[in-house]
Order: sequence, then C-alpha cells, then structure tokens
Amino acid sequence: MLVKLKKGDEVNILAPSSFIDNEGDFIKGIDILKTWGLKIVHNNILSRKFGYFAGDDQTRFEELQNAQSMKFIIFAKGGWGAARLLEKDINWGNGLMMGFSDTCSLLLSKYSKGSFGSIHGPMITTLFKEPEWSLKRLRNLLFEGYIEDIKGIPLKKGIAKGEILVSNLTITCFLIGTDHFPKLKGKIIIFEDINEDIYKIDRMLTYLRMTKKFNEIAGIGFGSFTDNLCTPEWKDLLKRLIIESLQEFDIPILFDLPIGHISGNACIPFGCEATLNGNDGNLSIHIPCDK
Repeated sequence: MLVKLKKGDEVNILAPSSFIDNEGDFIKGIDILKTWGLKIVHNNILSRKFGYFAGDDQTRFEELQNAQSMKFIIFAKGGWGAARLLEKDINWGNGLMMGFSDTCSLLLSKYSKGSFGSIHGPMITTLFKEPEWSLKRLRNLLFEGYIEDIKGIPLKKGIAKGEILVSNLTITCFLIGTDHFPKLKGKIIIFEDINEDIYKIDRMLTYLRMTKKFNEIAGIGFGSFTDNLCTPEWKDLLKRLIIESLQEFDIPILFDLPIGHISGNACIPFGCEATLNGNDGNLSIHIPCDK
C-alpha cells in the first residue's frame, strides 16, 4: 500500500550520489515542498563534499538507513554514487522514497526486497523546473493517492496489464545479476536515460536481450533519453533502434513518455497495477493507498 502524506508531515532530503553544486536550485525545490505544508528535516548535505560524492560512503549509507522510518524521502540529485551504498544491507522501510536517474538503483533495491513506496519522479534540484501539470500530479500522488493518465507514442500495438517499474537504462544494466534487481515476469517496465550515444543505447538493449529479461515482461515504454534540446533526427534514430531491437517480442511498446531528464518528469509509483495501451498510447495506473 502507498502511504499518503498530510500537511505537517516531515520530509527527509538525502544526497546518496553526487554533491550538490547549485544551492539556488536546491532551495527552490525545498520552497515548493514547504508550500505544500511539509516540514523539512535539515541536515548538512548542502555543504558536504567528498570527492565527487555528497559525503563518504559510510556517511551516506547511515543517512539512508536512519531515514527508513520516515514517511517521505526525496533525493537531492543524481550523478553517481547511490549504487555504492548497496554493497551493505539496507533495512528498507515502507515510506515513500522518490528520485530518478542514478538513484533508481535504490528505488529498484527497495522494491526488489519487498518494500513498497518507491517513486520515480523529480528530485529536489529539479523540482522547480517541473511544469504545473507535473507538480499537480506529484501533489495528488503524495496527498490524495491518485495520478492522471499520461500518453506516449505507440510503436507496437497491444494492451499490457501488470505491476509497473521505471528505471534509468544504464542503472538497470548495472544491477542485473545482483539481488537488488527485481523479478520482471509479468511486469511493465519504463526506461529513461540522459545523453547517451545511440550506439551505447544499442549496446544496452542488446545486453538486455541476451539476459532474456525481455522474454518475461508484459509491456515496455520509453521516456526521455536526452535533454529538452533533442533534435527530431536523433529522436527518430532512437525510435527506429527501439523498433528494431524489440521486434521479436510480442508486447506493446510506447515511446516518448513524459518521464526522465526533462521538464515534465511524470511521477510513477513502483509496484502499482498499470495498463499500457499500445493502441492509443495511454498509460494508466491504479494506486492502492493507506488511509
């Protein structure tokens, strides 16, 4: 069940990956949460730097572990470093935990270990860039327990029903073979990534085919793979790569969903029953919530 927030609830902001290099973006994100009536648990992550991480591994691990009793954890930013924390066992709680990109490693681990509450969505340093529809969607998810449907471009027809997962494509490949990667049988999975060369995306999709992971899934979608300056030519190249890479699988495929490193990163809760419609491009999610 997905926990609902209410005004006055505390939010713990963690930086499990790279250090925070833009104080202004960080503060703007906090201000949005405050307008929703949430209380911020303050720590020293804004001023902390250890190499290219926001603190050494032990410090970041302890903060993540100690926050598992919180109703809502939101990550400050991505970069690299979150997966390093998975070398130690984490006793995951069932509160909400939100991020994307590099922090997908933690979202996937939490879900794979049987804990509910992982949300693929904006982080503190990207929150202020979200358009009104995306912020409203996130607020509705956190406080009301529902979200509107989103749309993508159908690449292959059909209708898939199953639990939904969202992950950065690079992180997905990195976790295969570990006990932090969830079972995919009957699942709908959505991928996102940022500014990877086409040949690297090709290499990752080829690897996933070789692992037989695509044999198990019910449906697949693709969000953003570049920033908002992506050219139509590059997007068309990616679309053709996806069609060619997945042509042997009898599953519906959606493309260009509003998910990932873009202004308009639609929040998606892990493990909820979803319907991916390859006929009309619709992605809908049913969310069971605690009162």
